[in-house]
Amino acid sequence: MSDSPAHGRTAGAGRLLRKAAGTVVTGVVGVLVVRAAERGEPGSLPRKAAVRATRWGIVASRRAEAAMEQARLAAGDVRAQAYADLGERVPPPADRSGGHDHSH
Repeated sequence: MSDSPAHGRTAGAGRLLRKAAGTVVTGVVGVLVVRAAERGEPGSLPRKAAVRATRWGIVASRRAEAAMEQARLAAGDVRAQAYADLGERVPPPADRSGGHDHSH
């Protein structure tokens, strides 16, 4: 087991992939339950299960988004520290608009 920065990135990527896989599984189960609920009455057990699975999917998705944002911020902090250690100013983030010229 190594304490190198590459090992830390690999471990972090593994955790992120496990979280993403969990979200995908939740989504697939949610779709299956929703399809079963479509055949049921509004107060039926499949319908209630579909609502519960959907709720879990929403919560899991929000947690995954929060984890991704934390990873992005941590990477930015590391990058900023590396530039500071070199005695250089941190360049601004790249423009990621990519020709996105319409408003939402």
